[in-house]
Amino acid sequence: MKRIKKIGIIVVVILAVIAIFAGVSVNTLSPTYDGKRALPKLLNETNVYYDSYGIPHIYAANEEDAFRTLGYVHAQDRLWQMELLRRIGSGRLSEVFGGTMLDTDKFFLSLGIDEATKQTVAELDGNNPTVQLSQAYLDGINQFIEEGPTPIEFYLTGIDKAPFQLEDIFNTVGYMAFSFAMAHKTDPLLTNIKDKLGPEYLDDLDLNVDPNTIWIKNHKDAPKETMWNSIAATVSQALGALSLPLFEGSNSWVIAPEKTKNGKVIFANDPHIGFSQPAVWYEAHVSAPNFEKYGFFMGGIPFPLLAHDHHLAYGMTMFENDDIDFFYEETHPTEKEKYRTKEGWSTYEEVNKIIKIKDSTDYKFTYRKTVHGPILNGIADQVTGERPIAMWWMFTQHKNEVMDALYGMTHAKNKTEFQNALPKIHAPGLNIMYGDAEGNVAWWASAKLYKDANSANTKFVLQDTSDLNAPGRYLDFSQNPQAINPPWKYVYSANNQPDSIAGIQYPGYYLPENRAKRIVNLLEAKNDWDVEDAKEMINDVVSSVNPSIIVDLNGDVNRDELSDAQISVLDKLLDWQGENNLDNTEPTVFHRWVYFFLKNTFADELGEEMFKQFLSTHLLKRTIAPMASKKESVWWNNIATQEEETKIQIVTASYIQAYESLVNDFGPESGGWTWDKVHTLEHPHPIGQVAALRSFFNVGPYPVVGTREVINNMAFNYDGDGMYEVTAGPSTRRIIDFADIENSLGISPTGQSGNPFSEHYSDQAEMFVKGEFDIEKTCRIYRDKGKRR
Repeated sequence: MKRIKKIGIIVVVILAVIAIFAGVSVNTLSPTYDGKRALPKLLNETNVYYDSYGIPHIYAANEEDAFRTLGYVHAQDRLWQMELLRRIGSGRLSEVFGGTMLDTDKFFLSLGIDEATKQTVAELDGNNPTVQLSQAYLDGINQFIEEGPTPIEFYLTGIDKAPFQLEDIFNTVGYMAFSFAMAHKTDPLLTNIKDKLGPEYLDDLDLNVDPNTIWIKNHKDAPKETMWNSIAATVSQALGALSLPLFEGSNSWVIAPEKTKNGKVIFANDPHIGFSQPAVWYEAHVSAPNFEKYGFFMGGIPFPLLAHDHHLAYGMTMFENDDIDFFYEETHPTEKEKYRTKEGWSTYEEVNKIIKIKDSTDYKFTYRKTVHGPILNGIADQVTGERPIAMWWMFTQHKNEVMDALYGMTHAKNKTEFQNALPKIHAPGLNIMYGDAEGNVAWWASAKLYKDANSANTKFVLQDTSDLNAPGRYLDFSQNPQAINPPWKYVYSANNQPDSIAGIQYPGYYLPENRAKRIVNLLEAKNDWDVEDAKEMINDVVSSVNPSIIVDLNGDVNRDELSDAQISVLDKLLDWQGENNLDNTEPTVFHRWVYFFLKNTFADELGEEMFKQFLSTHLLKRTIAPMASKKESVWWNNIATQEEETKIQIVTASYIQAYESLVNDFGPESGGWTWDKVHTLEHPHPIGQVAALRSFFNVGPYPVVGTREVINNMAFNYDGDGMYEVTAGPSTRRIIDFADIENSLGISPTGQSGNPFSEHYSDQAEMFVKGEFDIEKTCRIYRDKGKRR
């Protein structure tokens, strides 16, 4: 019956598309890149010139007109994306997609993003330039909503367009902040492992700082002579099904003049975000008297998170610090409405919410809150048992000045002004990367960091009742990790462990050293960098760690159990230098082997569900290399058997399983096991989930070079099928050479527009997978070569 219902839904959707095509001209639905428009609130005439990739270059007589126009052109290409992003944090996805999104809406409402937004907006000063430019941007969006064509997705989902408000900007920022977090995947899992298996099973997991890995070094600027399962498992699955951008990691490096051929700073950045269609960034060059930026904008946010002009450039990677804590609460033994605090017993706060569901009745639910945050029992279905668990999140617990920080970064004229804006970023944690025309290079870890005694144990559910919001709990921004004009003449970040300048460990969910090690090795080897070198480096697909994992595993292979053909493949793997090109076979064998090694090591103790959760964490990535090198571990024994297994048995059996699975999939000739057969990239659109509409809305698939944790980081999940469909990677690749700022380089994964009828929907996709660049990512004036509106 369910299958018949599903087929019926698909037929209805297809008929709806046909009806739309029959009733509405395609030209009516397409973006307009020329002509004139009357925006009533413009103070002066504003010109927009589109380059050959559909990127607007906006020239206005004042900033408000510039941002008003930005809002209009942004909405023209990305209104559907804006619509979804504003709905997540406010729990309104069920209005669009029905009851399948109910758990997601419940979870995000309980996080308190919408409540924190209401408080923030209520306290805004209307004379604040952040607010004024935000409102101008919203004016432009709303003007397009009023007069522009309705995107096809609104017809297909049956929702109406509605004006955007300041609350929508802050709700989108809240979603962005939460998508950076890893604690909701990791902390519950580790607590469950400790409770289920015992603390000795945590000893071999790479939980703490490893002094032998590559750390990001600090340097201050020298004065110049002048029990439960993963709490958000269903949320992650639901957002993944919607093909919304989830923030994953990133690379960036900034090379000082002393190491470049032209004696000027070279800046590179490629933030790693979940692939989606449309891609996350909207590019625009905005120019007004005393203001100019070429920026990369998220849907519905007026200030760019990545940008440059003739004076400076900035970008970001994810800091990966821990800004979410979980707490066991103690309910009063007789008065169930009360819980224990350090002052005594306090009353649970009850919060009532109503969720509108498409084609159904409204859903009413109530959840409880403590001083720590929402009680997740009853909100997240995975939280079972009577013991209440609360979630404390930095983003909602402190004053939100992130938009003011973005304004300050966007309007900074020099390094000092830029740095002064950064302490306003309390969450999410960001590594802010910086370079300028004066020769400065810098990196700052921007987040509110705590220093109290619990910090070393925040990866477990806590029972502490201290005042988490006490001012004395936090470090001053000057004690955050940072490097300003270091003597080694470059700064970089690859989401790896930072060194401390405060004498403590900064708790976090840092990625392993793989990318960092490769970046450092490449940067150290040269002192004459130019743009061509930077292009090659940002597309680098060599792993400096994976070959060493092979060597370690090979040391524990019992070759007596292998056939000649299996030994031949293994010997070839030992000669591998870590390349991940389309015609390589080694990465195909490597990842099959590693998956079975992980499964045979961990799955028996963890069970199927916890093992799946483990595979989705940064912790797993940090654990692979150390486990491959260990000789003794409690994990080697398979608890499902009577005998006591050894690492040799695990490693050998895993290799044989990997080999046999490749023979079954691709035949016995190992030369046919090439990476292009298993490693592909498709950019999914939410409506592309309907098979009949996939080819219209989705972009790809393409065989693609790279792999997990190389510089050209094309990430995928291990799920046992041996096919590595890329889920996240470079959301843009940017290279800015201050010796030739007008010819800066960049590329988008698909195209500038989110409108499938636009010529710019996917016009950069093939260039992206080939590692090519669009040379027009500049602040150059396009009056002579662009289209004018």
